[in-house]
Amino acid sequence: MSRIVQKYGGSSVASAEKIKHVAGRIAARRRAGDDVVAVVSAMGDTTDDLIELAQQITSHPVAREMDVLLSTGEIVSSTLLSMALNEEGLDAISLTGAQAGIHTDEVYGRARIAEIETGRMERELAAGRVVIVAGFQGISENFDVTTLGRGGSDTTAVALAAALHADACEIYTDVPGIFTADPRVVPQARPLKDIGYEEMLELATTGARVMHARAVEVGAIYGVDILVASTFDASAPGTLIHKETTMEQGNKVRGIAHQDRIAKVTVRGVPDQPGIAARIFEPLAAANVSVDTIVQNASVENLTDLTFTVAPGDLEGALDVVNKMLPVIGGSSVVSAPDLGTVSVVGTGMASAPGYAARMFKTLFDNKINIEMISTSDIRITCVVDADKVGDAVRALHAAFELDRG
Repeated sequence: MSRIVQKYGGSSVASAEKIKHVAGRIAARRRAGDDVVAVVSAMGDTTDDLIELAQQITSHPVAREMDVLLSTGEIVSSTLLSMALNEEGLDAISLTGAQAGIHTDEVYGRARIAEIETGRMERELAAGRVVIVAGFQGISENFDVTTLGRGGSDTTAVALAAALHADACEIYTDVPGIFTADPRVVPQARPLKDIGYEEMLELATTGARVMHARAVEVGAIYGVDILVASTFDASAPGTLIHKETTMEQGNKVRGIAHQDRIAKVTVRGVPDQPGIAARIFEPLAAANVSVDTIVQNASVENLTDLTFTVAPGDLEGALDVVNKMLPVIGGSSVVSAPDLGTVSVVGTGMASAPGYAARMFKTLFDNKINIEMISTSDIRITCVVDADKVGDAVRALHAAFELDRG
């Protein structure tokens, strides 16, 4: 007997018929003798619909109330799936994040899991029940409902797999695995058999939406192997995310990730002296504004420009913070650009192999795509480009690095 944690995304449970299909899959595993804990997302576009509904009430909803509101989507999915399993003749129970023992900090909308008390789940599994957990949510120290941010159900599933010492963690979605690029942008993209944690984390962080970056982080920390596979295509083997085992592969590039929209903020005329960057980014962190790429220009007459990127939804908050800090740090002005995107080439070993950066930059140049900013890590090169050029950049780079070849 194995202990399995499965996660089903919103497209997998988008209708009553799809919920019944998922129930059939779970029932087959349970009847084969496995203990199953299933994590579910909200049905289809429920989360977007709830956000839109809230915005019809107020343009500035209270963060605590938004978390309570948005958590209801996953609760609906979990209860319906539990009903479907009971209809299949299996004993099943749905649990909210709080009932499942998922404790978080108090950062509404972006809470992080602090600990998981598994006692309730262990008792239900020992009683022979299938446990259905509402993903994306937990409870704070003050017993307030919190949500983990978009894609948080992935994090819920991997964290539960770690806490329950599961034999497998399986993420089911509407695509048959991790691809070399988004197949909606690059029809020639192909699924990967496996990928290392570090590479997957870079892909997820730079725009690959199949897996949530924080879920990959948890998997890497606790050594949880994660299978990403299709809910509806049982013949597709999926992609295993695990500790990297491939040695000295010929093509170091494993995938191309992109972000359709990001925003850029530039603080001009900043005094080039120690502590200035901290005085900008500490208030941003306190305001829960997540900063991505950061570039500082060379100093001219002891003044420099500091540029960073944020998600479009964080631009207003970032500008509020930076404009308040401008007189404190002695900067001259703040400018922003909301219509940018990113394209990233990811692969272990690129830093130690010559030519990858040059090929990326030449490919973008040959396709008349201007590079606004560049950032790198040991296994990633990211270029910020105009938003309307992102698709062209992804397709050109996928071809240039011959990722359509197995």
